[in-house]
Amino acid sequence: MRHDDHAHVLCASLLFQSLTKAITPNPTPPPDPIQARPQMSLRPDITHLLGRARGDLAMGLPVALCSAGGGALIAAAETLDAPRLASLRALATETGAELTLAITARRAETLKARAYDGDLARILLPQDADRAWIAATANPEDDLKSPMKGPFATQRGGGAALHRLALALVKTARLLPAALVLPLDSAARYAVEAGLTILPSDAADAAMRLSSPPHPVVSARVPLEASHAGRVHVFRPEDGSEEHYAIEIGKPPRNAPVLTRLHSACFTGDVLGSLKCDCGPQLRAALAQMGAEGAGVLLYLNQEGRGIGLANKMRAYALQDQGFDTVEANHRLGFEDDERDFRIGAGILSKMGFSSVRLMTNNPAKIDMMKRCGVDVVQRVPLVVGQTDQNRGYLATKARKSGHLL
Repeated sequence: MRHDDHAHVLCASLLFQSLTKAITPNPTPPPDPIQARPQMSLRPDITHLLGRARGDLAMGLPVALCSAGGGALIAAAETLDAPRLASLRALATETGAELTLAITARRAETLKARAYDGDLARILLPQDADRAWIAATANPEDDLKSPMKGPFATQRGGGAALHRLALALVKTARLLPAALVLPLDSAARYAVEAGLTILPSDAADAAMRLSSPPHPVVSARVPLEASHAGRVHVFRPEDGSEEHYAIEIGKPPRNAPVLTRLHSACFTGDVLGSLKCDCGPQLRAALAQMGAEGAGVLLYLNQEGRGIGLANKMRAYALQDQGFDTVEANHRLGFEDDERDFRIGAGILSKMGFSSVRLMTNNPAKIDMMKRCGVDVVQRVPLVVGQTDQNRGYLATKARKSGHLL
């Protein structure tokens, strides 16, 4: 509604009130709606604000981080456009603050940039750095074509907590792990003026260290090739992130170890039948074994690409085509070997009433995480299937560098 429309509505409302008073002698005052309504809060809590921040960063909007010791405006390097970059630069000039590009230590190692903060590096933005410079620094796709990047000047000293939080946020948005950070004592004021999401940094950091509890949404019977006695359960995390699914075969008793598979979503393997991995064969073999035994639970967790998202997984595939193995590709992008959160699976099993499992896996990390989350793993059930000429090197790397038992 335009401003003049608001004025018309306000005038009409006032006119109606005056006419009502004129024709209604001594009206009974209406109850105060503020006092009459039940006590409630419509304010977003930190979980809601984090959901907003993820969406804003994915769409290229900056987000404000605020704490008692100061604050910062942050933006995802992957999605920030040129006009907003120019605005951040202008604000840096106005306030005398230094605009930096935060990258992980993994990416810094590739770029030969000093990571004085241990787990990250704060690169000072050169005066002539534009969107192309930022993209080339954050994204390794052209590293081999343009190997002479830098030299990079990185910050040493001072706090890096807000930079660390910025990197964690862009990771949860499934973006490249690189963020522009502009420290500002009055970050909240600038955010209010620009209509940006404001995050209290201490609360955000604490919330992001926790695993968002999954809540059951719905379940329905779904006859499957592996078993006609299939049922799909949908779970939705509190933080608004991706839904996860539990495929229950038969009616496994809750007081006995259940045959279980934690399967991370793999669009290329599960849906397209990619030969680059063993995910599709593992999915079908696990369901088939559960069908043969008459009971089991397969958790289908939406953690594509070992938790980095499909777009970043495709970036890793492009790096593999350049000669890097699966772990090296993740590191060049700025990720760890595995970014998944297996606490999600433990939470779903608990909600379904299971406390002990026979775990179908070749990955000892899944066993350790289940045990740390209170799920008793009474047996590891190997799942060695799906080897091809195209994924032989990939599987060898998982065994050699990630400890998979193949």
